[in-house]
Amino acid sequence: MPASTTATSSTDTVSQKPGLEAAIHTSDNRGSRRDWMFWCIIFSLAIPTLLTAVELTAIGTALPVIVSDLKGTQFVWVGSAYTLGATALLPFCGGLAQIFGRRYVMLGALLLFSAGSAVSGAATSMNMLIAGRTIQGLGGGAITALVQIILADLVPLLERGTFNGIMALAWAMGGGTGPVIGGALAQAGQWRWLFYLNIPICGVAAVLIAYCLRLRVPKAPLGEKLQTIDWIGNALIVASATSVVIGLSWGGVQYSWSSARVLAPLILGLIGFIMFGVYEAYFASHPIVPTFLVKDCTALSGYVQNFIMGILIAGLSYWLPVYFQGCKDAGPIASGVDSFGLSFSISPTCIITGITVQKSGKYRPQMWFAWCIMILGTGLLSYLDADGSRGQSFGFQILAGVGLGIIYVAAYFPVLAPIPVTKSTPALAFHTFLRNFAQVWGVTIGGAVLQNELHKRLPSAFLSQFPQGSEVAFAIIPTIPVLEQPLKDEVRNAFAGSTQVVWQVLAGIGGIGLIAGLFMKQLPLHTSVDAHWGREDASSTSVDLEKDTPKQASP
Repeated sequence: MPASTTATSSTDTVSQKPGLEAAIHTSDNRGSRRDWMFWCIIFSLAIPTLLTAVELTAIGTALPVIVSDLKGTQFVWVGSAYTLGATALLPFCGGLAQIFGRRYVMLGALLLFSAGSAVSGAATSMNMLIAGRTIQGLGGGAITALVQIILADLVPLLERGTFNGIMALAWAMGGGTGPVIGGALAQAGQWRWLFYLNIPICGVAAVLIAYCLRLRVPKAPLGEKLQTIDWIGNALIVASATSVVIGLSWGGVQYSWSSARVLAPLILGLIGFIMFGVYEAYFASHPIVPTFLVKDCTALSGYVQNFIMGILIAGLSYWLPVYFQGCKDAGPIASGVDSFGLSFSISPTCIITGITVQKSGKYRPQMWFAWCIMILGTGLLSYLDADGSRGQSFGFQILAGVGLGIIYVAAYFPVLAPIPVTKSTPALAFHTFLRNFAQVWGVTIGGAVLQNELHKRLPSAFLSQFPQGSEVAFAIIPTIPVLEQPLKDEVRNAFAGSTQVVWQVLAGIGGIGLIAGLFMKQLPLHTSVDAHWGREDASSTSVDLEKDTPKQASP
């Protein structure tokens, strides 16, 4: 079915609501006009998007050097702290953007990100580094959510896939170069500049955003706006997410999964999420996650697929360099280059996916294909042993990257298509929350599987030399190139076998995403934006008149 028949236009509903013709007689259903200021806004959003991707991925290749320099043991928390910070306050960030406007909250997010970078760069201990990474994550999570919210203010859903592709391209460029940047700086003994370099770049982004990002803010008294924040709901979701992340980070790494120190936070976090759901459904006056966001089967399917995608992209990006460092004697830079197949196949796929959705008005066929090819690519990675060729690895990465690139962009549509454009902000905040929370799971699940398998496979006499106990991966990697045979091959084979299990687990998780995708319907995509937001200098804004009209699925 062509896009013209699958997309829902604001003017298509005028005949059904004749009293509203005056509201749209000057409207432009393309949203914001595409002048130089529009593209300046897009560029200003792409810069912090790239930075957040670099920070997520660069730390993996630099971590062995950082852990050695700081004489630390809590390596998992260096990654988990960032993703926890990027997740915890995301719903609250959406509320702040509704109250104070997009520009000021985005500038605040950049300030937090810069402050966290300064603390991380100046770290003299692992605890200080973890604190800095948490602050960084608070800013990075807000940036990720606000980029999506601002795009929704400017671009109709039907056309947004292309612009999401641009942001995904920036993210993939950062994700692809991040391991190389981190590895190069670590190899040169300058890992602190991995964090310090963010500060001037954030300054450039802040100047552009302060000048270009002039969006409307609905007029209302500040006290009235503050009353719309769901303080109890925010407290519940922050506490629950933190508790779950603590349990995931400790499980199988610092403590056994049966330990009370792991089970207690996991159970408390689960109970907290249940309490959050009940409170939001029955008691909250202004819920963070209104129940209508998840009642629709298509939207629920989209959220689940988005969550699974976050697990996979974080797990592959974070742990793939470890395979090359542990099995191929690859240094930090080389392991980043060896992972290019994944990162640089995601980039073009995101752009192409956005264009195909815009042209066809459909998203289901792309997503079904993506899950299949992603599962295939990840599953094939599990056939790589310690002597597996880099060419094979590169090809398998491309398969997985193409699948992830499609899902990264397309999972957006089943979430937003069932709801009116006026409800996009809470949907996007929840969408970003799930994606970032999933990244915590991706890093910690991969880390837990890797550590558990290494403990089974490494020679016990060799393992006993490392005081970190179960946290052995990043402590062992720097020693592998100088080990004598046959111990070196035993350690390399242990890393290969352990990462094979990681890829198998991720492929199985991808199967859940495919099953979830079977339950979504093909819905028409909005061709208009919310009248209350948009650029201050716009002479007119398209109004969505579908508001509470249920969408009908296309055949």
